[in-house]
Parts: sequence; structure tokens; C-alpha cells
Amino acid sequence: MRERLTDALYGLGWGAVKKLPEPVATGLGRRIADFAWRRRGKSVLRLESNLARVVPDAGPERLAELSRAGMRSYMRYWMESFRLPAWSEQRVRTGFDVQDVHHLTDGLAAGKGVVLALPHMGNYDLAGAWVTTELAVPFTTVAERLKPETLYDRFVAYREGLGMEVLPHTGGSAFGTLARRLRDGGLVCLVADRDLSASGVEVTFFGEATRMPAGPALLAQQTGALLLPVTLWYDDSPVMRGRVHPPVEVPETGTRPEKTSVMAQALADAFATGIAEHPEDWHMLQRLWLADLERRQEPS
Repeated sequence: MRERLTDALYGLGWGAVKKLPEPVATGLGRRIADFAWRRRGKSVLRLESNLARVVPDAGPERLAELSRAGMRSYMRYWMESFRLPAWSEQRVRTGFDVQDVHHLTDGLAAGKGVVLALPHMGNYDLAGAWVTTELAVPFTTVAERLKPETLYDRFVAYREGLGMEVLPHTGGSAFGTLARRLRDGGLVCLVADRDLSASGVEVTFFGEATRMPAGPALLAQQTGALLLPVTLWYDDSPVMRGRVHPPVEVPETGTRPEKTSVMAQALADAFATGIAEHPEDWHMLQRLWLADLERRQEPS
């Protein structure tokens, strides 16, 4: 019943919110965010706990301000996502402004393939729609399997409608398909700040240990593709901002696991730079650091 209700609510969002005028949708998202923030539920408390690592000198009042701004940013992401299928090409083109995009365009022009790796910041669906619209470059991504299956199908249809090729995270064949796309000179985009498998690489992130996916580094090693971190954020305007960071190089020496570890740490460092500059736009409402994951698993 809960899964069917969740699916119905998402369906309502895509069906109804996209019909609202943009100022109305923006105001609705802010009201929902403030309501959720005032309830102080598990997601808000987890967000504050995560932000305490990002801004270690912040006191309770500052953390509360950041979590409120974070919930507003998170709901802006959802309101935009529900409305994106109804946006015109011009609205998509003007809805995103990205710094140092030459790292991406130069990499694609070289024909080597490019992997873009992003944290859960801003609205990566909007960034992806901008890539397929403004740059006219299709790309392949991976989506987490959601329950119920109808909800997963909604997300796949939504992202395919924005010009993306979407592969399931589980099933074992995604890596091979991604590698083929890159060897053909294509573009792959992966959200890469939270490990969803048992094969993540341990990194230091804001001074503590966590695991991040090995996939971006392994793909770059095996295919020769360029690996580029990207961070996204909002300001007070309707335009989302972003930055393509310099390439993460493949180390010249070391075993494959050693090279992967070095590259995953470089990605984590780039993500940390962007998140520290715009902590309220990092939508991490789940446990991330190993210390938190281990505490959850401890017997009572």
C-alpha cells in the first residue's frame, strides 16, 4: 500500500505541478519545504548531521538555518523536475549557467569519451537536459532500482524524455554498456557521492571515512575516457549554476585498485570543494559516513 501511495504521489507531481505557473510552483515548493523542516523528521535531522561535518564550526542555530535552506533547495529540485517535461528548449537553455564547460566540450571533441561525475547537488536532471539541448549531446546514465517497479518506470520515462539513455543500476550489464558508449566517444553521467553497492572505494570526505562508487574511476581506466567532476548550486535567481572541474587523471603507476583509490579520492576532494562552497545545495538526506552506517548496524 505504501509503495502504491508513493507511486501515486509522484504521478500526481508530474501530472499537476508541471501545469502550474512557475512562481506558483516555486512558492508551493518553499511552503512544503518549510513544513517538513518544522516537523524535524528523520530526513531533516540526518541532513543537519551531515551538514555538521561539512561546516564543523557551525553551532545549532547555523545548522538549523542551513538545514532549512537545504530543504528549500531540495524541494526546488523536485518542483523543477516535475515541471521540466513542460519546459521549452529556450527555458532549458537559459535555466543553467556552467563555468569551465570547455573541459567537457574539449574532451568530447577529442573523441575519447567523457565521464561526468556529480554529487547530489542542485538539479542534475536539469543539467542533463541542458547538455542534450544546448550542446545537443546525448548521454547515458544509471538509475537506482526503485520500488514499486512502476515508480522506477516513471523515472526512466521522465529521463528518457529529457534525452538520456537510462540503464538500471542492478543487473550487471550496466558497466559494459557504459564502457562501450565511452569507447565510441560518447558521454556518461553518474551521480557518484554515495555508494549503492558492496564494491565502493573508501575515501576521506570532510575528514571522515566513507565509501564512494568505483565505477567512474574504473571506466576512465578501462576506456581512456576523461573523468570530470561537476558541482551544481542555486542562487537567488531562477538559473542554476554549475562548474566543470579539471580532469581527474589516471595515475601512471600502481595496481588497478591503487589507481582507483587515488582517483576516487580526487573525486571526493572535488565534490568537497563544491559542497563546502554551497552546503545548502547538497541534498544528502541519508547516512553517508561509515561511522553513521556502523552505528545503525550495531545491535541494541
